[in-house]
Amino acid sequence: MVHFYNTLVAAAAAFACFGEVASVPLEEKLRSLTPKAKSVLKRATPVAPYFVVYSDAYVSTEPTPSEILGFNVFALSFLEEYGGADQAQEWEELTASQRSSILAEYEAAGISLIVSLFGSTETPTSSGYDPIDTANTMAAWVIEYGLQGVDIDYEASYMASDFAAFDAGTGAAEDWLISFTTQLRTQLPQGQYILTHAPVAPWFSPGMWGGGGYLYVDSMVGSMIDWYNVQYYNQGTTEYTTCDGLLYTSSTTWPESALFQISASGISLDKLVIGKPATSAQATNGYMDPTTLASCVSEAYAAGWNAGVMVWEYPDAAASWIATVRGDTWPESATPTPTTTATTTTSPTATSTSTSTTGTGTGSCAGVSAWTTGVAYTGGAEVTYAGSLWTAQWWTENDTPGGPAGVWIDDGACTAAAATPAVNYKVLPPPAITPAPAS
Repeated sequence: MVHFYNTLVAAAAAFACFGEVASVPLEEKLRSLTPKAKSVLKRATPVAPYFVVYSDAYVSTEPTPSEILGFNVFALSFLEEYGGADQAQEWEELTASQRSSILAEYEAAGISLIVSLFGSTETPTSSGYDPIDTANTMAAWVIEYGLQGVDIDYEASYMASDFAAFDAGTGAAEDWLISFTTQLRTQLPQGQYILTHAPVAPWFSPGMWGGGGYLYVDSMVGSMIDWYNVQYYNQGTTEYTTCDGLLYTSSTTWPESALFQISASGISLDKLVIGKPATSAQATNGYMDPTTLASCVSEAYAAGWNAGVMVWEYPDAAASWIATVRGDTWPESATPTPTTTATTTTSPTATSTSTSTTGTGTGSCAGVSAWTTGVAYTGGAEVTYAGSLWTAQWWTENDTPGGPAGVWIDDGACTAAAATPAVNYKVLPPPAITPAPAS
């Protein structure tokens, strides 16, 4: 509901320039939006489920949408206090035209492109970074380079000391994150830009952190955070490696940090994205093979969770990885509508032939136009696509129904028109001929 409200706020702001000319159709207003206003609507925060993949390893260019089909958020890693590093630096070095082209392709595929902040090598609290100045600098970078949001990956290696900042129990780590998040939101408004955090799961354990840990952070700025990419790895060789340990009952080392336990501590279940490494080589521990992870998320989904999955990192995690994990829980495309064919039956003494004509999808789809690329649709708009009726949840353009953006709700297969009544032809045997009596 928060995401939907924010989308409405963004839409209202974008439409304000039209005044109150009620006679102008909304679709026409959308077509006449300025590029900036359209950009605001396109950046509106997506709703769950979120499928997030990070990219830090060297690649020559960003992947094409088809290479990461099934994900709806791609996180360049990392933006540091001094500027871009690794893939964020690669993004800086592209020309404006190249960046614009990639962004357009991603938007058309329903993929948001964001940047991850800090990572395992930077220690903003322990290094004495001012949270306000750092937030302003990083937000300006996001805006300058046209990205759609940020992910706060506040961790650093354990010995490098922002873990130690949490361990110290003084509240310095939590206070820094609260100030930093608050200032980021003043520069990157909610509903227009994504803002997520990527805490390790133990930081949600109640009573373990003198400063309150992430339960306190959430109580102060949780409404500003769109979701949490929870790192369920690198916390011990036996931690979060089974569905039970991941979802229901964590170990006594990190108590109350399994998915549903965190939710029971007051964190919104639809904001808890399960994070895992793509391969065993991508983390010290906590790896689950994609098939096992798929069974866990399916079980969680059946229990009422729908937040999604995060993975570290591309290219080890690409389209095939997320297709396996999504499985039957979140299939990537609609099931084709079955077709009906005529049948013919025969009898030794008589032949009956039945023919019927299947309707072209009227009924619930009567008068509904087919989805068309390049057309802007508002929330509540209905289209037909792949034999089904679809309803838009918010403003959209070029987001395919059933695609990874999750914009469209599948209302089910179109009701077929009443079939033409079957016409039965019975072929009778020739009448018997009685011979004339002999004269």
